[in-house]
Amino acid sequence: MNQIEVQAVDLGIMAAYLVLMAVIGITVMKRVKNAGDYFIGGRSFGTLVLLTTVCATLAGGGGLMGRAGVAYSSGFKAVMTAIPYLIGMFLFSAIAGKISALGFQHNITSIPDLFERRFGKLSKIILGILITFAMIGTLAAQVTATATILRLVLAKYNLSYTLCAIISCLVFVVYTATSGMFGVVYTDLVQFFVLILFAYIMIPAGALIKVGGFGAFFSALDSAHTTPVINGSILGDIVTYLVFTLAAAEMWQRAFAAKDRKSATAGTAMGTAAYALMIVIVYAIGLLGWQILGPNVAEEYGSLDAVVPLLAIRVLPSGLVGLALAGMLATIMSTADSYLLVSVQSCVHDVGKTLWPEVFGKHELRLGRIFTLLLAVAALLLALCFKNAYNVVVFSWGFYAAAAGLPAFAALVWKKATTPGILAGMLGGLVVSIGWKIAGEPFGLGSTVPGTIVCGILLVTVSLLTYRKHPSIFLEVKKDKN
Repeated sequence: MNQIEVQAVDLGIMAAYLVLMAVIGITVMKRVKNAGDYFIGGRSFGTLVLLTTVCATLAGGGGLMGRAGVAYSSGFKAVMTAIPYLIGMFLFSAIAGKISALGFQHNITSIPDLFERRFGKLSKIILGILITFAMIGTLAAQVTATATILRLVLAKYNLSYTLCAIISCLVFVVYTATSGMFGVVYTDLVQFFVLILFAYIMIPAGALIKVGGFGAFFSALDSAHTTPVINGSILGDIVTYLVFTLAAAEMWQRAFAAKDRKSATAGTAMGTAAYALMIVIVYAIGLLGWQILGPNVAEEYGSLDAVVPLLAIRVLPSGLVGLALAGMLATIMSTADSYLLVSVQSCVHDVGKTLWPEVFGKHELRLGRIFTLLLAVAALLLALCFKNAYNVVVFSWGFYAAAAGLPAFAALVWKKATTPGILAGMLGGLVVSIGWKIAGEPFGLGSTVPGTIVCGILLVTVSLLTYRKHPSIFLEVKKDKN
């Protein structure tokens, strides 16, 4: 790795920011009285808080560093794979209010809770396991992104990627384990403004000045970076992002945590709209990185995740570098804590409490904090295998999207969905997507595509064949003043 010099003042700013996040988490710890407070914040969050936490969660290590790396290496692919994600999130915004109302009226706190009410305990356990795997994979992406930043800024100390990844995990665990959803949301509130100002505004502004302004930037664009391209791999990513949003457990959790139906709808929609603007900026950052850093970032620094921090170090003066790096940490941490908490909820509340109610029911809050550490370790191990944030996200989301995306939507809106249909769809989608991946993804087609098709066919066919003999309970939402 080429030597990178980061001044002491910049390292001090980064350290101060990490300490501030830990202090916020510990401060709000006193608000956690029970497992409901720990996992969904007592259903107390309004529109502004939901806006910031939704946007901050979307704009994570994969959303900033991973997607900027894709723009740097593959150009317009970064935008093409983001559009279906945005479409999916806006569709989710339309159902977020119903999710919130279901939570209040039927005391539901997670997607697996909904599955248990409609389709039984087995479907809840299977979905809880799938969510845990997907969330750990996404957390691993944040670990890889943070480790990349730490390794760059502390290059003169020759820290290994493994040690930097361990440090990253410890940072995520501190305030998530202590304060749960309250810590996640209120640190996200701070981190939203930090990441907007110091990562999404200051870095591209400094890079534009470096290249000579907008005119010079556009004249130097390579047509290969601006031409839309579609192939099997990109199609697989597109389907993954679109279907994943239907069962995005971290967003369902936020809908359940909303104080009312209107807050859930407005907060999710506004947060998604804010992230739409960020995608354009991230695409520009990747292209600016190509023009300023040259074509060999992956070869010289080991990962395309290095594009954004390298750009900050190259174009900003001392002091501002520290603020920019703090903005990147804010971006990553705001996603890491969310996925860590969801994985803990799935593991403890949805799987553990269902299988061993006498143990997990009595000690749910304490076990939640213990599993925060255990699942962070699992994410660390995955991060050591995949050292690119975007690849980790797509890998972990692919299987989950194929198996859970359509079933989650059906559980919410389709009265004729049955237990046999849901189980057939989930297992069929999972088996086909894994088998397609093992087969080397024939025709270059991403594994989520055939998995989702099979899942949908089995879900609909088996449900229609069985709904008369095995009808499921459809949870109605009563109209209220909210």
